[in-house]
Amino acid sequence: MCRETRSRFRAPVRALAGLALGWVLFAATANAKTAPAPVPLLSYADFADLSDNAPTILRAQVRSVAVVEPARAPGVRPGWARLYVEARTVALLTGAPLTGDSLRYQADVPLDPKGKVPRLIKREVILFARTVPARPGELQLVAPDAQVLWSPEGEARLRGVLDELLGAGAPGRLRGVQEAIFVPGNLVGEGETQMFLAMANGEPASISVVHAPNQPRRWSVSFSEVVDSTGAPPRADTLAWYRLACFLPRRLDPAVNVSATGEDKAQAGADYAWVLEQLGPCTRTRG
Repeated sequence: MCRETRSRFRAPVRALAGLALGWVLFAATANAKTAPAPVPLLSYADFADLSDNAPTILRAQVRSVAVVEPARAPGVRPGWARLYVEARTVALLTGAPLTGDSLRYQADVPLDPKGKVPRLIKREVILFARTVPARPGELQLVAPDAQVLWSPEGEARLRGVLDELLGAGAPGRLRGVQEAIFVPGNLVGEGETQMFLAMANGEPASISVVHAPNQPRRWSVSFSEVVDSTGAPPRADTLAWYRLACFLPRRLDPAVNVSATGEDKAQAGADYAWVLEQLGPCTRTRG
């Protein structure tokens, strides 16, 4: 092939290659614009808050959405909108079986950065709800934001919460501290603080903080009549941790501190504050 012929052949090839590259870049840009934003993962405490109050928890796919007029949506947070949603059941995670797979409910959702309602059609969500008597298919969410975008990671975390909540001997809801007492031992640096907890179900529960000479103090919790001061503290992101980290008062009420002396009372208060520090914060991402 002569040089002139080769030049004439290369020109359209370059043009076609450039055109193909342009289409690739255009398609990538278009996909980036239309791809849904990553689903934020709720914390363990978020899922526990919602699950602990929801008789029915299910996975659904949104079919249609209508914005409720502000005049008919009292209490909506600024930057949020209330929606009337129609959906279909994908899977029932817990609760009594539903009649049919068609669902109707209202949910509050945050607006996007442009102040618009996010696109939900065909997206899957997890609903924490109650059924409405004599209204098949109608749900009432346990909180305005109890519609959560579904993700595999979110469902896995939720199932872990449900396994604990529905398991035998699950720690019940905590109301507060009923009594706290520090009793010194016979040796210097020896003693134990007992904190007796008030539980909503009336079951016994207590926290023990043990001091031993020349040893770091250690603590444990028991949600039964058996007090095991040799046990280990609850791991973070477990139901026992959640009951304590999220619902223990931030300070020990002096009225429940029945230690014998002022020094003993101070030690009980210090042990209580130390337990809170060991538990760490109750991290919630919902408003």
